[in-house]
Amino acid sequence: MTEARVRIFGPKGTRDVSLVVDTGSEDTWIARKVLKEIGVEPRLTRSYRTINNAHIQREVAPVEVEFLGVRMPCPTVFAEEEDVNVLGATALEILGLEVDPRSHEIRHAEALAAY
Repeated sequence: MTEARVRIFGPKGTRDVSLVVDTGSEDTWIARKVLKEIGVEPRLTRSYRTINNAHIQREVAPVEVEFLGVRMPCPTVFAEEEDVNVLGATALEILGLEVDPRSHEIRHAEALAAY
């Protein structure tokens, strides 16, 4: 399992958080408490299907995420206590990063798809 220590930015400050890298999760999930502390407010509610095939509803907002020197807004779920905090596939793509399949290290992508 790969972990990433990222910095997130909100209207009321920044926080460094450790996230499990999960390329099977579309969005990034960060604890509601942390997002609220830095002033992030939900924009919408989305439905998600969990690994156990359960359907859940969670609030989502764009959050500035910085990792490996790249900072961009990424869709972020307000994770509840029972949820895992993850860095999802969409954030990796937005940040221009990829996971090395052999070493499981996160690195800058050599080239982004343009099609």
